[in-house]
Amino acid sequence: MNDNALSAASLAQEMRGVVGKLKRRLRAQASAGDLTPSQSSVLLRLERDGPQTTSGLARAEAMRSQSMRTIVAALQAADLVTGVPDPTDGRQTILTLSDTFRERLKTGRAARQDWLTSTIQTRLTRDEQRQLEEVLPLLRRLADD
Repeated sequence: MNDNALSAASLAQEMRGVVGKLKRRLRAQASAGDLTPSQSSVLLRLERDGPQTTSGLARAEAMRSQSMRTIVAALQAADLVTGVPDPTDGRQTILTLSDTFRERLKTGRAARQDWLTSTIQTRLTRDEQRQLEEVLPLLRRLADD
């Protein structure tokens, strides 16, 4: 491995650690409660992609329909998703995020935004804030598909 590859590997390792820690800190500001990673993934998919059937969610999440039904049942019991009969196929249910979850999501995002804004203002000088601003396009390029 050449010096450039070693430097990139070291940078990648350091960045993963820092980004992971920041992600945990943000998550702690507005905890999703006792949701499993699978439940969180389903909720975020419904938010991003809109209403779907259980089988559609199972395909999108690459899991068996039976497993998805278990996840959806827990989310419905917690009043995080609601379902209505599919008008074209009465055997199916169209799932959407509940108003309860939408409010919880809004509140959680606001708490994370407030924490990060406050932390940037109190821990970084104005020059450091400008440096952070200059790095954002690079981070976007790394994160984009």
